[in-house]
This record gives sequence, structure tokens and C-alpha cells, in this order.
Amino acid sequence: MNAMNKTKVPIPMFLLIGIIAISFSSIFVRWSDAPASVIAMYRLLMTNALMLPFLWNYREEIARIPLRDWLRTALSGIALGLHFLFWMESLRYTTVASSTAILTLEPIFVLLGAFLLYGQRTSRAALIAMCVAIVGAICIGWGDFQFSGKALNGDLLSLVGTIAVALHMLLGKSLREHISAFVYSFFVFLFAGLVLAVANVFIGASFTAYPVKEWGIFLLLAIVPTVFGHYVFNWLLKYMKASSVSMTVLGEPLGATLLAYFLLGETITTVQLLAGCLLLVGVGMFLRSNEKQ
Repeated sequence: MNAMNKTKVPIPMFLLIGIIAISFSSIFVRWSDAPASVIAMYRLLMTNALMLPFLWNYREEIARIPLRDWLRTALSGIALGLHFLFWMESLRYTTVASSTAILTLEPIFVLLGAFLLYGQRTSRAALIAMCVAIVGAICIGWGDFQFSGKALNGDLLSLVGTIAVALHMLLGKSLREHISAFVYSFFVFLFAGLVLAVANVFIGASFTAYPVKEWGIFLLLAIVPTVFGHYVFNWLLKYMKASSVSMTVLGEPLGATLLAYFLLGETITTVQLLAGCLLLVGVGMFLRSNEKQ
């Protein structure tokens, strides 16, 4: 990839770390009994608490950020907060495989948005590779799709969350051109957490009535999928196209399904394993074609 040559760091290694980290997200959410909005809020605000001691080092950069970028950062944070809210809530109604498979639509929304907003085009080879990867990801969760009842509600919630994270990714690509990953991530997480805090006040959710186990899960969500997942992807937006970063996230359905098999006792079929291989081939082809443009 061109990005690797520019940054002199192993980009594939960071991609792998990010994919593995976000794959744990659905597992931690399923372990928790707290409301989805509370889980998402503390996940983000605890991440801010972990980052806060280092924020002073970026004070000069923060002072130079114009109002227009603050507004776009706030919008990116709101979109991320809505993504967490709707996607985490979807896991109450449908399986990990089904919910994360719907997230594979994210690159389509990102590609469309990149074309409409920035005039960014994608090669035919990259589009074919994306279709291969998305087919593989959808096949992973196909057996769990149900088009009625609670499962359908969960799938629709996941779809809304996917649209929201695509908007977050598009805004992030633009902002990361001139804002550091640390500053961008800190304030995006903060705005997202505050939006969720307002939502929790509105619905009357408790902010404190949770056992030690729940606080441990909140912290795990802050450290693993947020710091090692979303922060890493925010950093990569400086060196890769938003569509490429979104495509690598397609590894989450495979990772989450494997983790759900070992940690939640959910079943995994031969078809899902073959679909996972198809997904990986598609992602690899897409990254090679898209980043060469």
C-alpha cells in the first residue's frame, strides 16, 4: 500500500490490531445487562478519562482549530454516539453474526458519500472486490437473519447504526487531514459520550446502579474496542482512504462470530467459515486495488 511507504510503519499490523479489537465489542455488550445507551456512554467517557492526562500536550493544536472544524467534529461525535446506541441495542434482539453482518454495508455508504462529497472515484476492480467481501460477510450471518419479530427489529437498528458510522467515517477522513488522531479522537469520543448522557437523562436510565461486573465491562469496552479499535482506525484515516478503512472493518463479522463461538457458545457452520475466507479475499483485493489509485 502507498500509505505504508509514506508512514514507514506496518499499516497491515495496525489494521489487524484494530479488527481484532473491535471484534470483542459485541462480546462485551452481550455480557452486560446494562442499557445499551449506558454501556455506550461509559465506554466513551471512560476512554476520555484514559486519554485526559495526555491532552495538555496538544493544547496549542486545540487552540488553532477553527469553529467550522469544531462543528464538524461535534457532528462526527454525534454520529458515532448514535452508531453505538443503535448497534448495541440491536444485540438485544438479534445474534452477533446477524448484527455485525449488517455492518458490512458501511463501505457502500462510505463510497457513495465519498463520491458525492469529495468526487472520489473507485476502480471497477475495487468495486468487484468489495462485492466479494460483502457477500462473504453477509453469508456469515445469513442463517441468523429473520425477517419478522424481534430479530427484524435488531437488524433494522443495526442498519441505522451502520449509516451513522459511515457519516462519522466520512467526516473523520476530512478532519484528519489537519487534526491529529489524538485530538480528533478525544473530542469525537467526548461529543458522542455527552450525546448518550443526554439520551440517558431523557429515558431515565440510572447512571450508578450497576454492580462491579458492569463497571469492569465498561472499562474493557473503553480499552479494547475503543482505544485499540476506533482510535487506531481514526489514526489510519490520515494515511488511507475512508473506504479502505471501512472495508477492513468487514473483518469484524468474522472475528466476532469466532469469538462468539468460543466465548458465548453460539454455533458456527462450515458455510460461515467458507464465507469468512471469501470475505478476507475480498478485503485483500479491495485494499490492493483501492490504495493504488
